Amino acid sequence: MEKYGYHRPGLAFAFLACLFLFQVPTAASPPPPNPEKFDIVELPLPPVISRNETGACTELANPKRNGCIAQNLGSFQSGGFTSDGNHVLVNVEYIGSPSPPDPASAYEGQQLIIVKTDGSTFPNGDAWKCISCEVPPENRQGIHVMRDYPQAFRACDKVLWGHNIVDCRGHDIWEESCTPDRTRIYPIHWDIAEPRELRIHPGGRHMAWSSFTGGGSQATFFGRLQFNYSPGGPRYDLVDPFLLQDPQGTSYVSIRGDEIHLNETSIEIGELRAFSGTGDEILYLGNPHESGNMDIFAVHLVTGKVRRLTNHPGYVDPIGFSFDNEWFLVMDTQASKRMDFYSAMRGVPPLVDLVVVGAISATRNNGQRRFFQPWLIDSHAERGDYYGQQINEGDGSKGSASDPNWNGRADPYFSPDGTKIVYWQDLVTPPYCDGINPLPCPESTTDGGRVYRIMLARRLGVEPKPPSPVFEVPATIPWATPFTAGTTIRSPFPTNAGNYTLYGRESGYANVSLTPEVPVSALGLQHVSVVYHNYSDGGAHFIDGPESATRATGRPNPWDLQILWESDLVQTGAVEGTKKTSPGGFNLEIVITVNNFTATGTLTTTIDGVRYEQPANGS
Repeated sequence: MEKYGYHRPGLAFAFLACLFLFQVPTAASPPPPNPEKFDIVELPLPPVISRNETGACTELANPKRNGCIAQNLGSFQSGGFTSDGNHVLVNVEYIGSPSPPDPASAYEGQQLIIVKTDGSTFPNGDAWKCISCEVPPENRQGIHVMRDYPQAFRACDKVLWGHNIVDCRGHDIWEESCTPDRTRIYPIHWDIAEPRELRIHPGGRHMAWSSFTGGGSQATFFGRLQFNYSPGGPRYDLVDPFLLQDPQGTSYVSIRGDEIHLNETSIEIGELRAFSGTGDEILYLGNPHESGNMDIFAVHLVTGKVRRLTNHPGYVDPIGFSFDNEWFLVMDTQASKRMDFYSAMRGVPPLVDLVVVGAISATRNNGQRRFFQPWLIDSHAERGDYYGQQINEGDGSKGSASDPNWNGRADPYFSPDGTKIVYWQDLVTPPYCDGINPLPCPESTTDGGRVYRIMLARRLGVEPKPPSPVFEVPATIPWATPFTAGTTIRSPFPTNAGNYTLYGRESGYANVSLTPEVPVSALGLQHVSVVYHNYSDGGAHFIDGPESATRATGRPNPWDLQILWESDLVQTGAVEGTKKTSPGGFNLEIVITVNNFTATGTLTTTIDGVRYEQPANGS
């Protein structure tokens, strides 16, 4: 096992606005569960063609003449299970259909399909069925172009399809009675801003979402769905929105007088990701509680209590909870160790992260290539030496479930009874392999050479369980802010320039100098410098030495980051470690929306003799 600077039986830490929190297993946390066994199979999809030309989906390619899908990734995205647990919702991209009035012309563009998970087929012999393809225009007025993250409403016949709701008017969508004429597709509208990455609350009457606020930042919201019989076309409105930010709260890193304080109870939601299984908690990517380590947190809808769900060094983002609220799934970089040069030294407060958090987050991918694999974790969260179980662990052979060239995407889901898991992956493709990249491009082993696949993992020996009762959403969220146009959104970063002291909970202190950008940037501070003096929060790790980070300002694209990072940290205690940059520092340029890692100089973390080095440029 990699050491990462923790000491058995374990200390744990956290991530996105700034802090670290030692978490020791308590009497309330049971021992880690025993490892499970999984039977993993790839689910079937429609026939594949490579040419996107009118009529390219010939009768030879698909004798049933009900569509061909693209070989490349495009807008493909697998989603969750239907309420019966025997089908998975999928957004596919049909290409090559004939021109109208040929009936097969309906199988074109982004469409919602369902795929059987039990080995059975529909009456036509296919394991899939298109739900949206032949819906008449009058039944899909104003349909929104965003059609990602397909999710089923738990207790009814509706499906969330991006910024749309698909409704079969009392018929389950997998039934033959759910015909195109019965199907309605309604867009979702918010009159304040453009929502993104919508998630359904388990109760089915509320949603949470994120929205970009300009300047390279975003905020998160929670609101109620309300049907609107609009003359311009029926739709669902998001009403009574709450900004998921405590108006009386403080940031994780706060200033009082000449001291910096780390507020473990702060609610700092970087990006909303999901709900707990019962819907009592909102799950989100938070500001780091430990330098370089980006994790998932949960906050209770009523009490505002925050808990850290993950703490392994690295980056985690996609997440899904089981309906019985006893397990969750994440897509995590920990198997790749890609992020460990940032995060392997434990117990370092996230002070330089006030400058570099965006750059750290962007390093998780190489362009379109992810480094995620699916992990199963019990609901008591990562603790001690328990970081969950990699579902697809194996020998890494070509095309297998454990092939490292197939990388996990968002989001993973449980079946309603908890016995099955679905996730999807895509294959690394040029320019993220071959050329200047040291990784040779692999050949796809899927039908038609697709570069994406849906994987179904059956949990062997796990008995079906009913969903837990759904948490009733109150009329107001006590800690959140009722939101209207013009409501102020507080920055998660301190805005006061100056020199401060951060005292360790166990020993030592850090001298800290902060320089915000003027005007204050949503991306963080312009400069932070820190000198640690025998600093320790938990008594296991002691940090000494200087570290600083500076972000170039005035760049026309706020997502385009240029960072100078200098570090000469020494760690003693439970492990011996260093975190050092080369002479001249670690100079990183990266665009958050592109994930193009380009660095001169090096940043290297060494823990008990194990070196963690940055990825090569372009890889």
